Amino acid sequence: MKKVFLYRFLITLILSSVLGCTTPYQYQTNGFEDAVVIEATLTNQFKNQEVKLSRTYKLEEKTPTFESKAVVFITDDIGNKYDFKENGGLYVSLNQFQASPDRTYQLHIRTSNGRSYISTTEKLPQQTQIDKLEAKSVTKNNDLGVEITLTSTDPTNNSRYYRYEYEETYKIIAPKWYFKKAVPVLFAAGSNPKGRVDLIERKEEARICFSSKKSNELILTNTNQLAQDKVTDFPVRFISSKDPIIRSRYSILVKQYVQNLAAHTFFETLKEISNTGSILSQTQPGFFYGNINPVDNPGEKVIGYFDVSSYSEKRLFFNFTDILPGTPTPPYPYDCPAPIPEDDIKNYLFKYCFGQSSICQGDLILDLLGTGLKTYFPDESGDYILYPIECGDCTSFSSNIKPSFWID
Repeated sequence: MKKVFLYRFLITLILSSVLGCTTPYQYQTNGFEDAVVIEATLTNQFKNQEVKLSRTYKLEEKTPTFESKAVVFITDDIGNKYDFKENGGLYVSLNQFQASPDRTYQLHIRTSNGRSYISTTEKLPQQTQIDKLEAKSVTKNNDLGVEITLTSTDPTNNSRYYRYEYEETYKIIAPKWYFKKAVPVLFAAGSNPKGRVDLIERKEEARICFSSKKSNELILTNTNQLAQDKVTDFPVRFISSKDPIIRSRYSILVKQYVQNLAAHTFFETLKEISNTGSILSQTQPGFFYGNINPVDNPGEKVIGYFDVSSYSEKRLFFNFTDILPGTPTPPYPYDCPAPIPEDDIKNYLFKYCFGQSSICQGDLILDLLGTGLKTYFPDESGDYILYPIECGDCTSFSSNIKPSFWID
């Protein structure tokens, strides 16, 4: 997502204003320039549109500051006004609406300190659909994996500039799930033994979960050098065959934004700055402007862009064995050995008994289960196997709510 790149750019901007070519000097406190950061993409999706407002932040600060209590609205060229309200770190339109190809749009912002900002007027580019989304096995840099590619064609030859984002969702199956949960029950203080373990049948799903992640990179392409406005087998995502997210079933939603040349140039510059690797390199970017300007303070710096883009999306599902049959399944993201190595068995296998015998570990079992960091799995001998909670209860790190779009 472009947000990550904006913040990397802000750090670069701050550093480049206070560092010489080789020697840093008190960069935490010197030369910081406060500026508003604006992220806004209006699309032809009929939905509640969103605008993000924040401020630049110093290196010693970990996160940007949300710009609250601002007045935000969008207007079009026939006098329509679309108001936004503050909602959980965003500004969200009061009503659902969409950009129309025969209108132009302008973003207006007034912050709580009375400063106003306005964008240039922007028009919706040509809408182009994603024709095809595919997953195939490839080897990149000696790493076998799955590459997700797309094809998109504009027969009018008017789109040309494309930006992509994606949301990936994957199924998680806890390998050491057991249909009963071990619940420690403690007796009154001073009791011997101090408690017992009850095995209670689970009532909530803990074996199958779903996790989601959004892209955090700028994915751009253009067809300027091609006779046809056609994006063919463009690589959107590569996933190593060792990555646990494709261990079971995986889905990706790819979002395509058609942009104009100015927006494409802005995001290309942003990507280049974000990928320079070192602010001490030969590339010293300084500051570059988007299409949003201050109304009352001409010299004030404003970071960000009001992007009006046509939108298309496509979803893909696959199982690991669909794309990489015969390839070793990626490891589960947590250590859940089976069988348990002899050298490691003391870390997993416990004797469920209470008493003076040195082999009895009932009290230790109560303590380990009580922390919520361990989960019970039966052993043929009657002993307790205690795995990390993530091995037997996927809700410890994921969600057991099946997404509405999910298809098994």
